[in-house]
Amino acid sequence: MSPQLIIGLILAYFGLLIFISWITSRKSDVKSFYLGNRQAPWYLVSFGMIGATLSGVTFISVPGMIGNIDHINGQFSYFQVILGYIIGYWVIAGLLLPIYYRMNLTSIYGYLRERFGWRSHKTGAGFFLFSRVIGAAFRLYLVATVMQAFIFDPWDVPFWVTVSITIGFIWVYTFRSGIKTIIYTDTLQTFFMLTAVFLTVRYVLQTLDLDSVSAIKDAMAQYDIKQTFFWDGSERNFFKQFLSGFFLAIVMTGLDQDMMQKNLSCKNIGEAQKNMYTLSVTMFFVNTLFVLFGALLYVYAHSRGIAIPENRDLLYPTLALQHFDLSIGILFILGLIAAAYSSADSALTSLTTSFVVDILEFDRKGERPRLRLFIHIGFSLLLLAVIVVFRYWVDDSVLTSLFRIAGLTYGPLLGLYFFGIFFKGKLSDKLVPIICIGSALISFILVKNAEDWFNMRIGFEILIYNGFLTFVGLWIGSRFHSEQ
Repeated sequence: MSPQLIIGLILAYFGLLIFISWITSRKSDVKSFYLGNRQAPWYLVSFGMIGATLSGVTFISVPGMIGNIDHINGQFSYFQVILGYIIGYWVIAGLLLPIYYRMNLTSIYGYLRERFGWRSHKTGAGFFLFSRVIGAAFRLYLVATVMQAFIFDPWDVPFWVTVSITIGFIWVYTFRSGIKTIIYTDTLQTFFMLTAVFLTVRYVLQTLDLDSVSAIKDAMAQYDIKQTFFWDGSERNFFKQFLSGFFLAIVMTGLDQDMMQKNLSCKNIGEAQKNMYTLSVTMFFVNTLFVLFGALLYVYAHSRGIAIPENRDLLYPTLALQHFDLSIGILFILGLIAAAYSSADSALTSLTTSFVVDILEFDRKGERPRLRLFIHIGFSLLLLAVIVVFRYWVDDSVLTSLFRIAGLTYGPLLGLYFFGIFFKGKLSDKLVPIICIGSALISFILVKNAEDWFNMRIGFEILIYNGFLTFVGLWIGSRFHSEQ
């Protein structure tokens, strides 16, 4: 594919998103930006959340990690994490959503103010803001890297220009009506992403003459891609990955303002729960599809004698843009853009929402639209700066890096909410920031030194350790408070 064709596709795609934004932003108000006036149909929210949950990371990194046998998530071990996701979504629907709707929250971190106090509220929102900036930057970094390698490098365009264009498009179609627009753009982007994957799978199967399930299994086994469940003591152990998936779903969906802002846009709690239960089923099949898709890409590359890129995240882009038919390359570009922006646009909106509601407390002091606009611009510039920094130090699998950081930053939120929901004890609000920051620092030190100290590597399960440390710290703090 020529760079000119790819750029033309990108411009046409964003023209469509901006048109949708223009339609949905008419008669918008403050409630439209934050909660879409609570009028979003649950089935649109559920379908759109597929793309927002997966993002460009899943679109590229999950297929890339499958054939990397030396990697901690080689072969089909990611399927163990997928099983944990399902149970996590059920907990969100049955436990967390009723709390958020009963309290009529705009930002879910308002719960922490009611349960513990002002400092707890700011601490929870602060951890989310840091987590979401890092997470959104990682996702956009991955897409910008692919665009830079295949589109802009031949024209000697600097990387920061590529990122600026990317973020600029997002800002244009989200700054007016926020979540009200995103509900519809996410639906469109999820459709493009899934269509790209389905048709690419079909193309690979036809090209390799794999016309039966047994033929597919034999082809994968030929290249030693066959094991799903792992029972050894490594990071791929079933119980470690299942529990990691369970808690990751809770924190990265149920305790994440980005994801929950979409759920809170539904008309009532019943429709929001329908959304989550439906999402749990669809995400199981979609994630499983991505795992199998990755295996097929490795089979195709090996059977055609194509060298596997050293950076496994570039396997799918390399095959789609340099070896598959032109039509598949076009589908890849559309799917990649859709996967990236379905998560990035809502991330930008949720960052603005959390900062306005949780930090500046505009819901209590009165809305200031002009200042909200500047905050929206500020987070856009912050994402630009963080992505450019990533360019010079990220050298690990993007998915693994993202989840490790999520474990460190979402762990305190996990401990806070579980303690607040399941224990009724009082707690000094002043202790909460100290406990949460301390737990994150201890977890970081543990990740860095566990292999030297205990001869073990810690992967996704650092989230559980971090949440447990926070929970224990809060429990000790509550006992000390009750004695006083």
